[in-house]
Amino acid sequence: MKIMKIKFLTILLASLMFNCGGKEEKKKEGFSYEKTSTSETTSTNKPSDDVANIVITSNDLMQFNIKEIKAKAGQKVKLTLRHVGKLDINVMGHNVVILKQGVNLTEFAAKAAVERDNKYIPKDSEDIIAHTDMIGGGQVTTIEFDAPEAGTYDFLCSFPGHSGLMQGKFIVE
Repeated sequence: MKIMKIKFLTILLASLMFNCGGKEEKKKEGFSYEKTSTSETTSTNKPSDDVANIVITSNDLMQFNIKEIKAKAGQKVKLTLRHVGKLDINVMGHNVVILKQGVNLTEFAAKAAVERDNKYIPKDSEDIIAHTDMIGGGQVTTIEFDAPEAGTYDFLCSFPGHSGLMQGKFIVE
């Protein structure tokens, strides 16, 4: 466990050293959406009747740009994760994992942290509704799934040490 903490601190310090640029750099890697189309940007957090198109950005500062996702029960969800940072997947990889109700986020993150060979997803886990691939700076990944029954679900990044900052709620109405 101590070795894992030391590795995490080393990665965190390295990422902070690479991110000490001026204000322009931080604006570029902040919370703004990468503009690809107006409909994609405006529909990222509100469900439409057919498909809930959700776009989440992540950056080199271990942040998602949103903390809440909404969809309707049974609705098709198209979730796109864009890593707007520059750091490699091995240093600052991100994903989105949506957990089933009742799953302890902290316990899940601890299990995921030791699953490096499985892209930080616990093998044979029945705790997950859906998850994206793990991606590095400049990469994009998309998944599609059906929203579960109405309720509130947690989502997180399962890269070791990221879930403390990179988490939110998936609200199904």
